[in-house]
Amino acid sequence: MAKFRREDALDYHSQGRPGKIEVIPTKPYSTQRDLTLAYSPGVAEPCLEIEKNPEDAYKYTAKGNLVAVISNGTAVLGLGDIGALASKPVMEGKGLLFKIFADLDVFDIEIDTKDIDDFVRTVKNIAPTFGGINLEDIKAPECFEIERRLKEELDIPLMHDDQHGTAIISAAGLINAVELSGKKLSEIKLVINGAGASANSCAKMYIAVGVKKENIIMLDSKGVIHKGRTDLDQYKSFFATDKTNITTLDQAIKGADVFVGLSKGNIVNQDMVRSMNKNCIVFALANPTPEISFEDAIAARQDIIMATGRSDHPNQVNNVLGFPFIFRGAMDVRATTINEEMKLAATKAIAELAKEPVPDYVNLAYGSKNLSFGPDYIIPKPIDNRLISAVSSAVAKAAIDSGVAKYKINDWEAYRTELENRLGKDNKLMRSLANKAKSNPKRVVFAEADTYKILKAAQVVRDEGIAKPILLGNKEKIHRIAEENHIDLSDMPIVDPILEDETKLHEFGDLLWRKRQRRGLTQYDSRKLMRDRNYYGSMMVEYGLGDAMISGLTRKYGQPIKAALEVIGVQNGVSKVAGLYLMVTKRGPYFFADTTMNTNPTAQELADIAVLTANTVKAYNITPRIAMLSYTNFGSAEGEVPNKVAEAVNILHKNYPGLVVDGDIQANFATNNTLLKEQFPFSTLVDKDVNTFIFPNLASGNIAYKLMQELGGAEAIGPVLMGLNKPVHVLQLGSSVREIVNMIILSVVDAQNRK
Repeated sequence: MAKFRREDALDYHSQGRPGKIEVIPTKPYSTQRDLTLAYSPGVAEPCLEIEKNPEDAYKYTAKGNLVAVISNGTAVLGLGDIGALASKPVMEGKGLLFKIFADLDVFDIEIDTKDIDDFVRTVKNIAPTFGGINLEDIKAPECFEIERRLKEELDIPLMHDDQHGTAIISAAGLINAVELSGKKLSEIKLVINGAGASANSCAKMYIAVGVKKENIIMLDSKGVIHKGRTDLDQYKSFFATDKTNITTLDQAIKGADVFVGLSKGNIVNQDMVRSMNKNCIVFALANPTPEISFEDAIAARQDIIMATGRSDHPNQVNNVLGFPFIFRGAMDVRATTINEEMKLAATKAIAELAKEPVPDYVNLAYGSKNLSFGPDYIIPKPIDNRLISAVSSAVAKAAIDSGVAKYKINDWEAYRTELENRLGKDNKLMRSLANKAKSNPKRVVFAEADTYKILKAAQVVRDEGIAKPILLGNKEKIHRIAEENHIDLSDMPIVDPILEDETKLHEFGDLLWRKRQRRGLTQYDSRKLMRDRNYYGSMMVEYGLGDAMISGLTRKYGQPIKAALEVIGVQNGVSKVAGLYLMVTKRGPYFFADTTMNTNPTAQELADIAVLTANTVKAYNITPRIAMLSYTNFGSAEGEVPNKVAEAVNILHKNYPGLVVDGDIQANFATNNTLLKEQFPFSTLVDKDVNTFIFPNLASGNIAYKLMQELGGAEAIGPVLMGLNKPVHVLQLGSSVREIVNMIILSVVDAQNRK
């Protein structure tokens, strides 16, 4: 799992605008007329319509897309009873997940009471504001009564996610794991360690999917819940077993087919796992420390199917696979409740999705080429974009079929398309690339390690398992900066070329001299250059002492590039190195080239840049669709720029017939397919979503990406240097820590792809 430090978590929540969520207007508000319509007197009209017909609240207000995340902070995951106010960061976080996974807006509400009547009364009184209510982090057994009463008294979707979220996701995994084990749900013996809200709901869901109640043994902190005990409440009594001779976990697990842990870490040992039946299933879901570690479990049994709540092992049982999409589907049909049929539909949809072919971007994110249904893949990955259409549509249909929906969907294909288009594609690529980097972290040389931002970024990528930093710079200064800013440098080698052993400097210098002795470089100057960190770092990458290099934060752009060109050189067949920016927008990732290197490329050089860019985009598992930009459209005017762009397109069409590329074309036609189709239906870009833009010169490319970044709100990641023999990437002058981390991710993925 991703590591973090206390200071990082506090900074994340406090820097800039405090907290994680905000309210953004969805209507124009710039003129007096806008404000008149938004508030007084215009707002009276929708108010009167809603008074006549309350259902019109869904038409005229945000109610239909607004979820309340409500808690009293009595059972916050991993923290316990910390109180209502202290739980607010968690509830804001839940709101963020609702938004990024299902495009649902959230108000988080923390209620300062432990009294059931007060809590229920408060929620009931504020319920008209919302289209759905997500109860969160409320302790058992109060949570059972609170949910029951609110479901009886309210007519909107409501769910206590701590109970039902884990139940739905783990039941989906159980369905698939039992199938793979060659057994039947109706015949398995299942042991659940834990008897809180989540365990209670899990057991009921397992029964719903086919497990027999009499085959379930549940344990609490006092041992097996059996009918001989006199200390059981009504919820535990429901699962009390007749087997009064079994009292401990090691007795219960012996001969079991399935173990589900919803308790605490390290309470199951390898001998217990070995005592289970053939082809056993272990879901150790305590977080962050499972009941038995993944490593110990698979070492104990080769025939095991293992799941945990952790992201660093296969089969993560993660509630985010369920709750955003369940509420999305329920609210889209204005369901009056979330019933058992809807939860079961979500369970089955998640289970079925795991059997579908896995998209390339998911494989990329997890460093795999062939994720497929099997013991290590019984549950979809959280970044799988298909979850919203698969789960939400299944839930919506179940609501309609069970008679709790106020709104009917007739065109299901259109609804699924609407769901897929809701989220945009703004940050999924970087999440995928970060996960890929973590799958095989590489050694990254930092040529400017005696700066705070570089050291902080190095710590972040080391802690998160993205890269293995190698620091170049003054050791004393590096340690001083680290100490002043509480940066942990452990496991990061530090090299100061100025103080490096003469033997190493001479060795590196002589290697460079042999490369460039016929280009005016003397042996003396070659050795002297090795005291320059850009040359030294490039040499480390060239001769396998590092896998990639990052530089440019404090130096002019040309200095690290010059060193890389002289030491590493360009790839075979490449005439010129070019620069690419990845622009992350709500409409998805876009690739801009050349934005940093070539002032006024020729037609042939433009074609070469397009090919370099296409190969880079393909390395991110994205099919490039390229617009060669100009101020003209397909010969509408003569001039140096349109002529050379048109010639470059002819070269590409002739030499690379499989490449989706066209031009000369203006930017608005390249980005608006409706406009393009109306005016230029012959273009090869018609009905293609253009994602790659080649600019005719450096000025236009550089201006465009900076305007997109500053005025358009796009995140610019780069520049990615294309055409070098090995990965060397140059930062923007003054890059932020976040931007440096993003460049490190791209550098590691670049190094992985070259291997």
